[in-house]
Amino acid sequence: FPDFFNLTQPAAKQWLMKSLIDNDERYVKAFKLFLDRSTQHQSMTNFIHGTVSDILESLGDGKDKLNVIGVGSAGGEIDLEMFSQLRQKHPSITVDNQVIEPSVLVSKTADLDYIKFTWNHMTDLEFKQRVKEEKTIKKADFIHILQVLYYVKDPDATISFFQSLLSQTGKLLITLVSGKTGREILWRKYKRQLATYPGQYISMDDIKGMLDSKGISYRSYQMPSYLDISECFVEGNETAPVEMKEGVLEMLRHPDCSAETDGKIIFNNSIEALVLDPLP
Repeated sequence: FPDFFNLTQPAAKQWLMKSLIDNDERYVKAFKLFLDRSTQHQSMTNFIHGTVSDILESLGDGKDKLNVIGVGSAGGEIDLEMFSQLRQKHPSITVDNQVIEPSVLVSKTADLDYIKFTWNHMTDLEFKQRVKEEKTIKKADFIHILQVLYYVKDPDATISFFQSLLSQTGKLLITLVSGKTGREILWRKYKRQLATYPGQYISMDDIKGMLDSKGISYRSYQMPSYLDISECFVEGNETAPVEMKEGVLEMLRHPDCSAETDGKIIFNNSIEALVLDPLP
């Protein structure tokens, strides 16, 4: 998500922007800019307090324990929001939480005695292989895959695998950038030149296409999210090649991608969520 602010980074040969993944210091700086200028975190929080809270409330009915799997929990802020909602709805419930890609924030947070954490230092493929070999994992009541399908080798297989781990009443929550955003338009045209993804670029439209082709039903929820990219248009910074910069900035400013409000350029960076039931 911080890639828009990478336009001020010196370019590599052939108009290829050097990946932010190769420069930790610059990545942190760009990501902080993104967080400061984006409504994404608030949009996700609102979604969790609404739709996700209702899902967690329904899953806990009549149970004293929930089995949860978190795929790609990253910093853990979203996990904490979900646990907080679960605790409010079911004060006496306990949680067995399998975490794939351990979360530093969650592991260091107090007042989570009702949750048993199992930290899995492995990729989704390694976790899948372990489950096949051991055949010991419990069916999950709730699985969330939030903003990580960009980084898996086979999103279709990953979704099918985790959906197969759901209990009879379990739910799988997936979030990804919406296919109806300026970001989708930008990356479809300039993904080779910008070259900032360590994995692949996909949107929720790609995921829905995969599910539709197999006749798998889902419920879709839009989470409007906007990013102030005005700073990308400030003159005087060291930049990418002129030809590339001009094309990208022109597209960023296009009405299909952004809107100008109170002198600021606001980019549509909305998120979409899907909720899936267990496989038949």
